Amino acid sequence: GWLEMPEAGHRWIARSDGPFKQALDRTKYANRYPGVDPETQRNAAAGFLSDLDAQIGDWIFDRPSLADFAILPFVRQFAFIDKQWFGAQPWPRLQGWLERFLVSDRFEHVMGKYPQWREGDAPVSFP
Repeated sequence: GWLEMPEAGHRWIARSDGPFKQALDRTKYANRYPGVDPETQRNAAAGFLSDLDAQIGDWIFDRPSLADFAILPFVRQFAFIDKQWFGAQPWPRLQGWLERFLVSDRFEHVMGKYPQWREGDAPVSFP
């Protein structure tokens, strides 16, 4: 039922995949964007996250939707750039939403850890 979401869900995804992802990349990979101020980019990303925090209850809408699971990985990536800074922001709903995802069985299942492959190792088969 993830596709059963308000039309606004598609707008949230577009904002995440567009301006937020652009600011995320320019914050996390600042060395790839000479002449771009990573602090300015972090502030741009923070604007999106502040708006998202205001929207979230347990989920972006009344129940889990495509919007949640399309946006969560990027919020996770942004949060891990500077976890201390992220944790200090006034985004309690957003932070709780992300934390529930990070400790969920669903996240553990899709983000399973595999041994690091090294050159010369035998090919690895995945379940």
